[in-house]
Amino acid sequence: MYHGWKIVICAFCVALFGWGLGFYGAAVLVAELTERLGWSTTLISLAVTAYYVLGAVLILPLAHAFERYGPRAVVLAGMAAMAAGTIGVTYVDAPWQLYLAFALRAVGWACMSGAALNLLVAPWFERKRGMALSQAFNGASCGGVVIAPLLLFLIATLGFRGGVLATVLIMVATLGPLAAAWLYRGPEALGLRADGDARPAAAASDAVPASGASSPRRFLAEWRFWSISVPFALALAAQVGFLTHQVALAKPILGAAGTAWCVSLTALAAVLGRSVTGLFVDKADRRMVAAANFLLQAAALALLALTPTAVEIYVYSVVFGIGVGNVVSLPGLIAQTEFPKAAFTRVVSTLVAINQFTFAFGPGVVGWLYDRQGSYGAALAVCAALMLAASAGVLWRGAAR
Repeated sequence: MYHGWKIVICAFCVALFGWGLGFYGAAVLVAELTERLGWSTTLISLAVTAYYVLGAVLILPLAHAFERYGPRAVVLAGMAAMAAGTIGVTYVDAPWQLYLAFALRAVGWACMSGAALNLLVAPWFERKRGMALSQAFNGASCGGVVIAPLLLFLIATLGFRGGVLATVLIMVATLGPLAAAWLYRGPEALGLRADGDARPAAAASDAVPASGASSPRRFLAEWRFWSISVPFALALAAQVGFLTHQVALAKPILGAAGTAWCVSLTALAAVLGRSVTGLFVDKADRRMVAAANFLLQAAALALLALTPTAVEIYVYSVVFGIGVGNVVSLPGLIAQTEFPKAAFTRVVSTLVAINQFTFAFGPGVVGWLYDRQGSYGAALAVCAALMLAASAGVLWRGAAR
């Protein structure tokens, strides 16, 4: 088997635990801390916002860290930070401790989030990059299907601290050996080429002309870059805001078991949506795919804002989930077609950092609106409006330079 597919398996596991504990797990932690400590939703949501902001800052030098230390060291360091920060949350009894624990988690999130997956997988694939990234990013959705419900179950069975510790140990036992054994800097380290091709190293088709294409000033000056970054930043702010509060929104109506099922179904829908998209995205207009994706999610959020019944919460969460995975993977796929190969790592790292900095405020805004209104209706309506704006903005592409 071409080693690139082993990289995809490893990246899948990075996403599985990175999103399972770092993203979907945040919703579980927010709900648990709110219930146990009696703190306001706004206070805890702001800690999540600070967590994503710090993660965005740490993503900016991530490409350099991959180049200098290699993917193995970066992923293992991120896993250790995620483990320490998540366990630390269970010892919190003062707000400053909460922020410190989430700061540690932010280090792990930066090393295990979307930018990291692109940097892990992209060097190994050219023609099949869309399919490979889609499969790797499916780990993120499976984090919601497997890890978040597992965390909820273990907390209910072993208590808050015991459940978190057990989940972290599963991560270390699964991801640690894979990262140590399989992660290499690129196919060249094994005498291979992208997609497993056995072509001469100096093949003209692979030559990338030296230019300023990878300079941040070059691509930051182009509207093409901002017509990817701004729409996806708005969409992710809405998406992260909803998913962070999904447990708190659903639990009063569905109960603990029903909420776990709802989260799992949402994540399963994300796996299905990304898998189906991966079948045709390499041959489609990726901006049109993104616009349709945003419209679907806007409709689901608008319907969830209308005081839905238990059945409707399940249905609309699944509809929303169909687009969840694509919002994370599509920015890199659009960038691949619109920017030179030499610029890819810088463009993707910068995209993810800007987008994460923006969506970091989603949980805080949703929490603030909930505290002011006493319900999630207004917050979800705002999220739906952001999705509509993203759908229009992503189609406003700039001319190539």
